[in-house]
Amino acid sequence: MPTQRNAAKTQSLRQHGVLNPHPEAVTDPLFQTSDFFDPQDLIQVKYEMLRRVEIDKAPITEAATAFGLSRPAFYQAQHAVTQQGLAGLIPRKRGPHGPHKLTPATLEFVLQQRSDLPSLTIAELITRIQQRFGVAVHRRTIERHLARQEKKRR
Repeated sequence: MPTQRNAAKTQSLRQHGVLNPHPEAVTDPLFQTSDFFDPQDLIQVKYEMLRRVEIDKAPITEAATAFGLSRPAFYQAQHAVTQQGLAGLIPRKRGPHGPHKLTPATLEFVLQQRSDLPSLTIAELITRIQQRFGVAVHRRTIERHLARQEKKRR
């Protein structure tokens, strides 16, 4: 029966995106015999897998299997730690991390065009952005940006 502490830890791991979806696949003896090692903690599992290969010189396939992960997951974790240190094991938000097409220069252009020609339609603005910057921007993206600017002015 899960204790309140375990339930709180599980909830915290889930909330931070580091709850191992398959803790039952972790068969490494460390995680079977010690209360310290938690197979639900994906960061701890990945770290120990990397350590097993680096320090104990275990084969990658064997270590990945023992820790319930795949070889590609090993290489991804290894690359992340090489690039960012242990912080690389903390998952980042998936998907885009900001506007890709509406760069600061494009946003400034949109605002300038709107101030020069207030009657300029969104369709005309899209055409001008395409001609000037070579990117196709969806009308809703521009509408959202203009609405944000309007909200800032209030």
